[in-house]
Amino acid sequence: MARIIVDAFGGDNAPLEVIKGCERAVKELGAEIILTGDREKIEKCAADNGVSISGMEIQHTAEVFDIHDDPGNIIKSGKNTSMALGMKLLSEDAGDAFVCAGSTGALVMGATFIVKRIKGIKRVAPSPVLPADKGSFILLDAGANTECRPEMLVQFAVMGSAYMEKVMGIRSPKVGLLNIGAEDTKGRELDKEAYRMLEKSGLNFIGNLEARDLPKGECQVVVTDGFTGNIVLKLYEGMGSFFSKKLKWIFSGAGKIGALFFLGKIKTFKKQMDYRETGGSALLGVKKPVIKAHGSSDAKAFFNAVRQAQKCVEGNVIGSIEAYVKALGEKEQDNE
Repeated sequence: MARIIVDAFGGDNAPLEVIKGCERAVKELGAEIILTGDREKIEKCAADNGVSISGMEIQHTAEVFDIHDDPGNIIKSGKNTSMALGMKLLSEDAGDAFVCAGSTGALVMGATFIVKRIKGIKRVAPSPVLPADKGSFILLDAGANTECRPEMLVQFAVMGSAYMEKVMGIRSPKVGLLNIGAEDTKGRELDKEAYRMLEKSGLNFIGNLEARDLPKGECQVVVTDGFTGNIVLKLYEGMGSFFSKKLKWIFSGAGKIGALFFLGKIKTFKKQMDYRETGGSALLGVKKPVIKAHGSSDAKAFFNAVRQAQKCVEGNVIGSIEAYVKALGEKEQDNE
């Protein structure tokens, strides 16, 4: 069984919602949980709220990484925080995956320099799975690498393909390059060269993809630089909130009978748009699975983040990425 390390003090609702989500994960998933953080505070919070931490190991540290701190401090002044301790334990094989709802920048920095990158991978990429009309798609990079080189986009495609296949169960996922037009001549030099490289990658590359086509779900892996990806992510999240509010407004005047008629479909739509159902964004490119949970995660979100981490371990996502990267490197050498 996978051992999941969880930062008990990451996020807006820590530590209560963290340990509630972990309690459920222990009971329903049989997960082995290692909590990092202040032992006394964790035990008191659990006792005061009737939460069982039976079966959970606590690795003590009294320090917490402040979300407003410089991300680089995670490997300097913040090296004794609950976040840094979690990644240190992961790097030492004390656990199989790490879940944290703290600072994204610090987590990316720590994942890169504490957990370390997979050999051959140039950048760690936050990779959220977003809902679409036909299933879902993974977006990478979603914000960490604002300036990219073409080979980095190819690696993002490799990592996204491995994740969607091993965790989401999609065989030979379609890869699309986010661009301002479908033609291979569109975009910046970055996009044009990445297009040529993706054509030769051996991945299921279907070409350029315009932003308006993302919600259709025709493509399961969407790659772009972090600057563009973060804009897409924030717009997607904003539109999800917008549509949910509009649905409430539309059906508020439909009467009880009308509302009951559409209730099931409304619930299905809201569930599809709810980030808590996924759990978090995988930080792809590091040697062990690291899951970035949303800062406002509640117990349900933490439960699903732990489940997501388990799937990454059981599906051997890291091994698949390593194999993809090795095969891609050998193919490039053959073409030289």
